[in-house]
Amino acid sequence: MKKLFLIIGAPGSGKTTDAELIAERNSDKIVHYSTGDLLRAEVASGSELGQTIKSYIDNGNLVPLEIVINTIKSAIEKAPKDIVLIDGFPRSVEQMKALDEMLKNTDDIELVSVIEVEVSEDVARERVLGRARGADDNVEVFNNRMKVFTEPLKDIQDFYSAQGKLIKINGERTIEEIVDEMEQVIKEKAGI
Repeated sequence: MKKLFLIIGAPGSGKTTDAELIAERNSDKIVHYSTGDLLRAEVASGSELGQTIKSYIDNGNLVPLEIVINTIKSAIEKAPKDIVLIDGFPRSVEQMKALDEMLKNTDDIELVSVIEVEVSEDVARERVLGRARGADDNVEVFNNRMKVFTEPLKDIQDFYSAQGKLIKINGERTIEEIVDEMEQVIKEKAGI
């Protein structure tokens, strides 16, 4: 049985870095996938699907649901470890519902917790525009990404809170403090 932890947060919240560090520290038990990395790998492959995904990503829009769900399910099933961290998902109510449906129909994956790394919009903006990696890190695209993140957030929080699975972590501390807290939560919830 794969134990799934979803790490959500605004663009620039540090969710990917946090999850990467936890997986590195616990490489014998935990594997991390970024939804973005899974999709970017498909883009890098140069496939027709990758080109379709690229057009969505380049404009700061969500990749079609079926593509994302199938990509995530496949990654979890093929994961070399039993504890799987996926960051950047779900990003919409539709994604959340589709994931929930997929999990209901899958006996070998258990959603243990959804961890939200909370940061203010100002901190997120400063971090994203300060790192300015490329075309997806300009003000207009950031504003769109932030809107895409915040619009469904309350519904996502409410859904997972009702299941007792939502855990919020303050993402405006040092990376060490954030990672230590998140790692402790994951280990406790996963029983390791």
